[in-house]
Amino acid sequence: MAFAVARSSNGARPHPAPAAFAQQRDVTEFGWRRTLITLAIVTATLLEIVDVTIVNVALPNIQGNFGASVDQAAWIGTGYIIANVIVIPITPWLQMRFGRRQYYVASIAIFLIASVACGLSGTLEQLVFWRIIQGLGGGGLISTSQAILRETYTNAEQGKAAGIFSMGVIVGPTLGPALGGFITDQFSWRWAFFVNVLPGIMAIVIVLLLLRNPQRPMKMPLDYVGLSLLAIGIGGMQYVLDQGQRKDWFDDSSIVGCAWAAVLGLVSFVVWELRQARPIVNLSVLRHRSVAAGSLLGMVLGISLYGTVLILPQYVQGLLGFTATDSGVLLVFRAGTILVLTPIVAMICSKGKVDPRYFVASGFIFVGISNLMLANVTTTGSDFWTFAIPLALSGVGLSQLFVPLTLSVLGGIEPREIPGASAFFNLSRQVGGSIAIAALVTILARSNAIHQTELGSSVSLHRTAVSSFLFGDGGAQSPRAISDLNRLVSNQALVLSFADTSRAVAYITLCLAPLAIILKRPVIPMRGGPGGGPAVPAAPLPPPPIGGSPLAGPAVPVLART
Repeated sequence: MAFAVARSSNGARPHPAPAAFAQQRDVTEFGWRRTLITLAIVTATLLEIVDVTIVNVALPNIQGNFGASVDQAAWIGTGYIIANVIVIPITPWLQMRFGRRQYYVASIAIFLIASVACGLSGTLEQLVFWRIIQGLGGGGLISTSQAILRETYTNAEQGKAAGIFSMGVIVGPTLGPALGGFITDQFSWRWAFFVNVLPGIMAIVIVLLLLRNPQRPMKMPLDYVGLSLLAIGIGGMQYVLDQGQRKDWFDDSSIVGCAWAAVLGLVSFVVWELRQARPIVNLSVLRHRSVAAGSLLGMVLGISLYGTVLILPQYVQGLLGFTATDSGVLLVFRAGTILVLTPIVAMICSKGKVDPRYFVASGFIFVGISNLMLANVTTTGSDFWTFAIPLALSGVGLSQLFVPLTLSVLGGIEPREIPGASAFFNLSRQVGGSIAIAALVTILARSNAIHQTELGSSVSLHRTAVSSFLFGDGGAQSPRAISDLNRLVSNQALVLSFADTSRAVAYITLCLAPLAIILKRPVIPMRGGPGGGPAVPAAPLPPPPIGGSPLAGPAVPVLART
């Protein structure tokens, strides 16, 4: 039997011949089957995303329980993230080799087993080890869920599918702190891991019974060199971003070494992948301006989404005396708005009556304005309800971003290139979140030092306010008065620093909002109804060759029988 390599029209990169697509089958679902599958997929997505923020809230308790330093406890999060981003690229190969349903179930099972082991850990070393294993399972969940939802819904319902997926991606990080704070305050940090078990078992049962594989499992070659280079580059970059501020950036030899590893690994990866017939990441999709601009905007979305989740709880707990539960509930103002408005935006986008690019631009503007408002109300005297309007406005902006941005990025390209385009969009959002954490923590530390110096230099007995404070607290020679004054200056400096982080997010968001103009308006697949009636959804097209990972290129065989 002879084989031939199918190539694109310009001969630059091989693509599967038409015979290869015969292995794909339509797995669109309707009715109760689709409802249950959607429930299982959203549950699995929330498990992975919410778990990260729950553990972040519980981290101080875990640190105290094990008597660990801040740097040691940080590996609980760092190990998970590095394992997560390394496993994502091989997800298409694992799905093709073992079947999407089988791999998805295995990912949930690994995640659940590791969750139980994390909760039962007796030492910090055990906890870090099982968090790494949990990250390996979690990488398979988040990278496959979007592909499953996309193939479960018809082409005309892709806006609805994107809206449902965004519930997990956007609402998850917002609800996580509230849930984590409640669990930590009322129970124990170990329940931050045990809480995953029952929802995970439910998702496994539904997926095993109802989810269909889009194609049969088959042997697939894996680009080990490309995978290794990507793992070195992404892993090194994540380490630098996560540990940089704690280790004073490039004054630490490990940060310098990982930075070089990241640069050399990623550059070598790009050079290697451009020469491969079967690249593990399809870099050619960046020739579409919607994909390139959308990936950059996805990074800004990650910064906006994770920036507030990181900074706001630290501010309200550290300076305003909120409990972990209160700081989590505070973010419900944003989550509630997103839950209400996202389905409406998805419905409008699905009908094609409003250009999604308008939503993208206005969404970033709303997010930018909300962060400026947060900066203005960041004081030592703010109460719970002070943050209601800024956070609700942030929810209005975020509800207009994910669905329209996803449709704009994926709606203007060929179906076979959707996995590669989805790759950069999802990767950019995750990298944006990592950059946000690293940049905002650095801004917080550096601004605090600057403001403390400036405020300290202005403290003088010649100032009426200073002298009145000291003499009202025991006199200028009183140690207690001096200590109270120092604490007051430190708190004011920290408040100004938190305000600076909100302004930084606002400026980045507002400056990049005009990039929405570069996006292409997506084509919504609709057709006229019978007898010239109203438009109805078009018949589903054959599903594109999706390997499932947000980082993967087309995961179908290159060789076709002739």
